Amino acid sequence: MVFNPCLSCGACCALFRASFYWAETSEFTPGGVPAELIVKINDFFVAMKGSEKTPPRCDCLSGEIGHRVCCTIYENRSSICREFKPAWENNEPSPRCDEARIKWGLNPLTPDSWVSPEGFPKAA
Repeated sequence: MVFNPCLSCGACCALFRASFYWAETSEFTPGGVPAELIVKINDFFVAMKGSEKTPPRCDCLSGEIGHRVCCTIYENRSSICREFKPAWENNEPSPRCDEARIKWGLNPLTPDSWVSPEGFPKAA
């Protein structure tokens, strides 16, 4: 089993606005982001409720940042959330992940953040 540091973080969900194209919502795409969880940004984009506020925190983020978190709509999350890459997940840095973690007082991830308890690196 591989330790996923995102499950003890959540900083990105409480720093950045999660905006995406309106057609990703459940009103237009089966299995899309539930329409009741979005707010209109303009004629083309919507955002996850809560992420448009100051300070931002996506309403779908459950738990305590830096301890234990989860996305309550993980299977139906938007493309912007699916495409956000945590640092070193695929052996690549992520300045935005580092920025969010630092803002929340967490250390940036390192390559060994993705090592399993047995000591084997995460499979690609």
